[in-house]
Amino acid sequence: MKTQASFGLVFLLMTLVIFVAMTMKIQYENLTMDMGQQSFESTKRQWRNRIDALPRGVVESTTDMALKPLWERSSRKDGSGNYAALLAMAVGISQKQNVDILVRKFLIDNCSIILFHYDGNVDGWHDLEWSGKAIHILAYNQTKWWFAKRFLHPSAVSAYDYIFLWDEDLGVENFHLGRYLQIMASEGLEISQPALDPDQSSDIHHRITVRDRKAKVHRRVYDFRGSLNCSDESTGPPCTGWVEGMAPVFSRAAWKCVWHLIQNDLIHGWGLDMKLGYCAQGDRTKKVGVIDVEYIVHQGIPSLGGGSVNKAPSKSLDLRAHIRRQSTAELEKFKERWDQAARKDKEWFDPFEGYARIKG
Repeated sequence: MKTQASFGLVFLLMTLVIFVAMTMKIQYENLTMDMGQQSFESTKRQWRNRIDALPRGVVESTTDMALKPLWERSSRKDGSGNYAALLAMAVGISQKQNVDILVRKFLIDNCSIILFHYDGNVDGWHDLEWSGKAIHILAYNQTKWWFAKRFLHPSAVSAYDYIFLWDEDLGVENFHLGRYLQIMASEGLEISQPALDPDQSSDIHHRITVRDRKAKVHRRVYDFRGSLNCSDESTGPPCTGWVEGMAPVFSRAAWKCVWHLIQNDLIHGWGLDMKLGYCAQGDRTKKVGVIDVEYIVHQGIPSLGGGSVNKAPSKSLDLRAHIRRQSTAELEKFKERWDQAARKDKEWFDPFEGYARIKG
């Protein structure tokens, strides 16, 4: 009897041990599956938000505008690494001669060229010897700001140290790109423009853009005409920290900010110049300036929406009037958006208001 009782007790204990072991195994497997599922879900989230799904050696995080040959063997990397500047302009065939002169100036220093054709005429440029080296983009009746928002994303132009977003009616007889960039870098400017020659420019809107023959660079203007009061105490546009929209030059860091400032639907860009200083990567009174020794001529030719051989003068004038009304309306809309955004963003503060109070 004792032997049978002992055997029964041993059997019961073994059964209990086996049951506990199986239970723990099941729990472990369930836990492992849950953890595996969570890990898998976490990995999927990372793949959705990052580029971790790619092997690091294959990732190309930057690009340039250099054209690649279809029928010749091309090296994987450009050995020169010389991507100092990119010139982008909205152009029409009526300004072909002037654009030709301007582009040749930039090509001397191996600058990349993008032409935004607003009149639909691309074939008319093919006879220029440099045309095949430029990138041509066509969209009818669009401004340079419209083109820039869609084709100059910071990630696409990150290989360039400086972005020139210029009008087509600029005279560059007294402009040298290499010297200009050297001055911009040595002066610590993030946003700049060449000064305007007052003797030849037919369209000067703001005195700060006028060339100072005695200076290499100037960052402010002194003007006391009408309601304008520009003095040493001035801390913002149009007295200091400001360039005009016809010939701005941006550093890579400044352009990344400016691209986000450009509104997708307000294509004339009116009002942008007054806010460019917020993209100056610091104090706009120091990092925004007009370079005097490398100066240009603003011819003031209203080509976009202007006359052509297919349009009567009266119709052209009517189109220009419509464009001006639209530009003015967009200016007011931009001001409203800025003010509304500044009110709603509780974490944002105006750095230049604080600077003005400290200086005062």
